[in-house]
Amino acid sequence: MSLSAVPFFNACLNASAGVLLVLGYVFVKRGRFFAHKVCMLSALGCSAVFLAGYLYYHFRAGVVYYHGAWRAAYFSILGTHTVLAAIIAPLAIYTASLALRGRFVQHKRWAKRALPIWLYVSVTGVVIYAMLFGI
Repeated sequence: MSLSAVPFFNACLNASAGVLLVLGYVFVKRGRFFAHKVCMLSALGCSAVFLAGYLYYHFRAGVVYYHGAWRAAYFSILGTHTVLAAIIAPLAIYTASLALRGRFVQHKRWAKRALPIWLYVSVTGVVIYAMLFGI
């Protein structure tokens, strides 16, 4: 894959993670726990591959600057996205580990906090891509 294709690939991973999170939520609400597990672990996988791609891209390409008319909005979204992404990475792993160890009461308590943060990070990741690359 060429370096120029990595941002689009990463946006697709963020979008996929967001869809999987919503599906996982729907499945758990319907009592379909195996489907929930598959979706959530897949979302975690998408996010992990995204992080690897993101680090690779910025290591190779450097900083990408935003030159659009919505500069203040871009930096507001980027700032909240970045802070929450740093929070959700360990939080999602911890929440998943609780479920995998069968500690479902604690898992549910942490998942209620993690889901909206993770969804926000996934959606704003796609928005940031769209703003940077004019999609």
